[in-house]
Amino acid sequence: MSWVACTLDDICDKVDGHIQTGPFGSQLHQSDYSKVGTPVVMPKDIVNGTISEEGIARVSEEHVLRLSRHKVRTGDILFSRRGDVGRCAYISPKEQGWLCGTGCLRVTVDAKVADSKFIFYYLQQASAIDWIEKHAIGATMLNLNTGILATVPIMLPSLPTQRRIASILSAYDDLIENNRRQIKLLEEAAQRLYREWFVELRFPGHESVKVVDGVPEGWTVTTASEVTNVLRRGISPNYDETARLSVISQKCIRQYMVDMNQVRRQSKSFDSSMGLLDSDTVICSTGTGTLGRVGKVFGNHPNCTFDSHVTLVRTNGTVGKHYLNLRMYELREYFDSCKTGSTNQTELSRSIVQNVKVYIADSHTQQIFGKIEEAYHQKMMICQHQIQLLTETRDRLLPKLMNGEMEV
Repeated sequence: MSWVACTLDDICDKVDGHIQTGPFGSQLHQSDYSKVGTPVVMPKDIVNGTISEEGIARVSEEHVLRLSRHKVRTGDILFSRRGDVGRCAYISPKEQGWLCGTGCLRVTVDAKVADSKFIFYYLQQASAIDWIEKHAIGATMLNLNTGILATVPIMLPSLPTQRRIASILSAYDDLIENNRRQIKLLEEAAQRLYREWFVELRFPGHESVKVVDGVPEGWTVTTASEVTNVLRRGISPNYDETARLSVISQKCIRQYMVDMNQVRRQSKSFDSSMGLLDSDTVICSTGTGTLGRVGKVFGNHPNCTFDSHVTLVRTNGTVGKHYLNLRMYELREYFDSCKTGSTNQTELSRSIVQNVKVYIADSHTQQIFGKIEEAYHQKMMICQHQIQLLTETRDRLLPKLMNGEMEV
């Protein structure tokens, strides 16, 4: 099987797209964004090779028409232009017509020359990411431009071979996505139960319980500071890819969970109480667009901690760990509304989290709720484990398929 050496520029669609920078800041202002409308993909929305809708910015049809040249199409590949420049996402039919946002680069592959899914996987290889990072410019923050991206070296097999390789890798991604959908359904069930029992107060036996000032008889109201033994920000890590310890950052907190595939190695020691435990709650506590985001830790990770942009909340046993997590998740918009500081340096103070109200239900209600939520949690853990295994298998296959070691 012969492979041909070329560059990313050689296989791009020269007529309809090529490699294009997203709109400049002067074309799309903060005031243009809204809660409804067409999504605008920013670097923060690029997660695990896909586009995350959680907290995604949107614009009205008026701005979509004005910026129509930045619309993405199925098969486009989006890159982050700053920071984590090796990160990219494949545009699926679901995202057709969305906008490539400021801070992103859009690559449109010529379908007559190359399979866009194959190219996406090719660019996910460690060797391709290393090349991009080494050729990016900037000392404190890496920056990528169209010129650099155009010269990324590509080894290209025949089109039928490209499609077969993409099909093999896509099969793993489809299974991973199925498990993610299962987790989402379980999360939604857990959140519905929480709202029914603790917001609508329709818990078992509620018909015979008197409610005074919004509090059922036998329940008490306190603050988060009274029901936690850890409520604090994390460390300033010393990043070291050879270190034994690791750390999560805000980018690990997505869609109600902590993505342990996004952790980074670091060498700074930390107190054992700061190691991540199963069902710990973490809150994004700085920045715009991510502040207030809440996630849940799955499994015990004693050698992994959290950085100074993240707040850890852990129950002292007065309330259940699943209840506390769901209570914090309920408050994510409130946390965002409590931010202080300038536009690019917003903060969520620890005192805000400490002082939020928490219900302490009677022991019987807590026990039943905890058992149901634990069952949901265990099923999510199984799905998470499957995702981990599938990801590891796919990532082992990726370089072997891309260098021709494994024929298809």
